[in-house]
Amino acid sequence: MKNLYLAGGCFWGVSHFFKQIEGVLETETGFANGNTPNPIYKEVYTDTTGYAETVRIAYDETKLDLEFLLNMFFKAIDPTSLNKQGEDEGTRYRTGIYYTEESQKPIIDKVMTEQQALYDKPIVVEVEPLKNYYAADEYHQNYLDKHPDGYCHLPLELFAFARNAKKK
Repeated sequence: MKNLYLAGGCFWGVSHFFKQIEGVLETETGFANGNTPNPIYKEVYTDTTGYAETVRIAYDETKLDLEFLLNMFFKAIDPTSLNKQGEDEGTRYRTGIYYTEESQKPIIDKVMTEQQALYDKPIVVEVEPLKNYYAADEYHQNYLDKHPDGYCHLPLELFAFARNAKKK
């Protein structure tokens, strides 16, 4: 099992999107790369803690690889939008790829270069080592499973796309 940490705007939708992909074992919503210990949602929401809403994705590396998951990530975000995804604005909604092993960096760089070639505007996705990560409270875990009609900035058809996506 491997872990990947991705910030893609509101973590409810990002978590639900990745849960649809065969080979993803678990998703967990949380906060990454901020400046205070043990943040809670109410603090992160102020945009004063430096945290990004982030999803920890645990995946079976025999079924999925980092490159595939990163390319799926780019299907779920607007990588040219700074601190804004959908209607959600603020630094907590920035996009980011937070890696835990130096061996991941060349793969991330490759995907970033390939993705940049698809856009006229610069990609503003942060790429940084994971400095810290704290799980969000239970209310935010599996939110769209518990509240199927709850808010999500991602279009519903994206979840169907993820369910049908297969590593080539």
